[in-house]
Parts: sequence; C-alpha cells; structure tokens
Amino acid sequence: MTVIPVGSIQLDYERTGAGPPLLLIMGMSGTSLSWGEPFLQKLRRDFDVIAYDHRGVGASTRLEGPITIREMAGDAAGLLDALGIDSAHVLGISMGGMIAQELALATPERIRTLTLGCTYCGGPGSVRIGDEVWGRVAAARASGDRELALRTSWEINVSPTFAKDADAYQRYVAIAMRRAVAAEVILRQAQAIAGHDTSARLPEVALPTLVMHGTVDQLLPVQNGHMIAELIPGAQLEIFDDVGHLFFWERPQRAAELLLAHAGAYA
Repeated sequence: MTVIPVGSIQLDYERTGAGPPLLLIMGMSGTSLSWGEPFLQKLRRDFDVIAYDHRGVGASTRLEGPITIREMAGDAAGLLDALGIDSAHVLGISMGGMIAQELALATPERIRTLTLGCTYCGGPGSVRIGDEVWGRVAAARASGDRELALRTSWEINVSPTFAKDADAYQRYVAIAMRRAVAAEVILRQAQAIAGHDTSARLPEVALPTLVMHGTVDQLLPVQNGHMIAELIPGAQLEIFDDVGHLFFWERPQRAAELLLAHAGAYA
C-alpha cells in the first residue's frame, strides 16, 4: 500500500492491474483487503484497479470526530485528483455504495460507469439491518470474545451455505487480523450511514448504472437493490440467488464478469 496526500488528509491505497481505471469503494468496517484476492485477481486482468482505505483505516489519516457520506465521497474524488485520473469506472459496496451514490450526484463527469453493490439509498421503502441481526452483532462485540465476534460477522455477511466454507472463513479471519478497524471508526461510519438519504435525488443520476444484490443479504436486504434500480433511470439490476451481503466473495467470477460487461458496453 502507498500513502498519498488528498487535500488536507492522506489516504492509503493500492493500484494494481492494467486497463481502464476502476475505483473500488469499500463498506463499513472494511479495508482495501476486504475485497478478497479471488475477486481482485479477476478484476486486475481487465482494469487498473484502485482500492483504498477510508479515513481512520490502515495508514490513512486518523478519523477525528464525525464524518458524513458526502465527505467520504469528497475523499474518493480527491483520490482521483491526486492520482491524475479524470474519470474512472466506480464500484461501491454497502457503505461504499452510498459513497458512490453521492459521488455520482456531485461529480458525474468523474464516473464512466457506476456499479452499486449490496447497498442502500435511505428514504421510504428502504430497509436496514433487522433487530435480530443487530442484536447478534452487538452481543458478539460485547462478549469481548474476538473469535465469536469474527464468526458472527462472517455468518451475517454471507449466506448460510457459504458460511460453512472453512477455507473462505480462514481467509476472512486473516484479513481481519491483518488490518483491524477500530471500534470508534466503525461507530462513526455507522453514524454516517444513519444520515444517508439519496432516495429523492437518485432519479437525477444519468450514468450507466449496474446494481448487484444477493437475495439472502442480512445486513441490507435485497429490497434495497430493487429500490435503487427502480429509482435510477435505465439501471440494470442483477440478483444473486441464495447469496449474502458479500456477493463478491461468494460469486467472484460472476461479479467480475458482470462488471466487465457493464464497463465494456460504455468503453
């Protein structure tokens, strides 16, 4: 990873592969490692892949106080500026998808194609994490048992079938142990998500847009994907049956193929 000045802060990023630029915007509590190597390897064949860590994560500037989704979208635009990239294909997942929505609304000229995965736009009709799932997360964190917290996080991020994949779980744990995200940063990110609502503005998005979502997503249920695709004119919706929140872990090949086809159609 490399640290680069972005306005008044610094962001930790990695740039790999070859082809048109693809900016990856990660979700809450995630890092640039959280995309997983199987998915990244497939993207690197066709894209100049740019993955970065949000403020407070990795070697990026320490997060001081509250932050908003719009401010994080400003960080994403600033990273493109710092790298000398006029426009890029953009993939944002979960909280990163919310950031990508704000980026598309504020600076559409910076985006060649927009892909929104397992995300949420706020407003009437949107659905966030349920009480039962949130209760499991809270109880696991409060237990002080790191293994329990990691296992619980894994089980709510993927489908019940994929949760049984021992090798995938070990990769997930290794990433979490290699680059942990502080609880205070996760709290600030959660507060930013709580204030996110682009629902009334999404019809203004005039970009080629692909929406991807798993049917058994426990964190941001699939209704959100349908809602976003209905609000953005001409958006393409791809649903992954029996797949959880981390669709790019469960279906890396298919997700990469869809992204490439989407980007290629507007090259």
